[in-house]
Amino acid sequence: MSSLLTHPPATQAPETQPAKTSVDLDELYAASNIGEILDQLDRELVGLVPVKSRIREIAALLLIDQARRQLGLSTDAPSLHMSFTGNPGTGKTTVARRMAGILHRLGYIRRDHVVSVTRDDLVGQYIGHTAPKTKEALKKAMGGVLFIDEAYYLYRPENERDYGQEAIEILLQVMEDHRADLVVILAGYKDRLETFFSSNPGMGSRIAHHVDFPDFRSDELLNIADTMVSGLHYRLSIGARQAMQEYIDLRMDQPRFANARSIRNALDRARLRQANRLFAQGGVLNADMLQTIEEADIRASRVFTQ
Repeated sequence: MSSLLTHPPATQAPETQPAKTSVDLDELYAASNIGEILDQLDRELVGLVPVKSRIREIAALLLIDQARRQLGLSTDAPSLHMSFTGNPGTGKTTVARRMAGILHRLGYIRRDHVVSVTRDDLVGQYIGHTAPKTKEALKKAMGGVLFIDEAYYLYRPENERDYGQEAIEILLQVMEDHRADLVVILAGYKDRLETFFSSNPGMGSRIAHHVDFPDFRSDELLNIADTMVSGLHYRLSIGARQAMQEYIDLRMDQPRFANARSIRNALDRARLRQANRLFAQGGVLNADMLQTIEEADIRASRVFTQ
């Protein structure tokens, strides 16, 4: 009977794959498609050369980290929480959206998704209200980017009954425990964010990348106006474009100027005046008339009379 007993066939040792010793960075870059987003950023934003350079530097860091991972050289993923500082209307929200796209395509977040919040979305008005609000916002943003505009308003030391500190503590914990699944971008004025970080060193220590957004120059704002008008399928007449340049030069010296945001508002009002002018005129309108913003539509602004 012993002859009927058979031993299992000896298993062959699996062939070991040779360790990968190199990676083609050009292929990795092309496969990620982040070049498309960087090009889109160049098209969308006039000027802002330091910002675009900084975003490209961050993208390069992440791409190299991917190359290291392929060769088994990487340990922890780089810290990705950021601060965007600058005056209103300098493109912080737009860049946050593009940054989310880069992070998603390189695999650092699950979703190309940005949730924008302010203090009112995070801080409650009574005991027990703040934690649920903050956790709900974090839940919506998980897997993507949480963009906190004017983040320094979370901290109000002059008010002993303020609940902002509770929101900060929850954010700090989640930023640490879920840093592989959530990127937080704090935005606002540079001096106020620096004060906020000084008062909240735990938050400051978690921010790895600081991007400063400069104000636009006058000529850049005119180019932004051209881009906005074209995107709306309008055009500025020669006189209107000259008037727009004068408007920009005057408006930049006035209170509450908000860079590109102020230009967008000015164009919205110019379109309103154009519509009323054409309505009052009546009669037959051709495509050129419907698309053209005239000099009078710009010069009717109060900026020229103040």
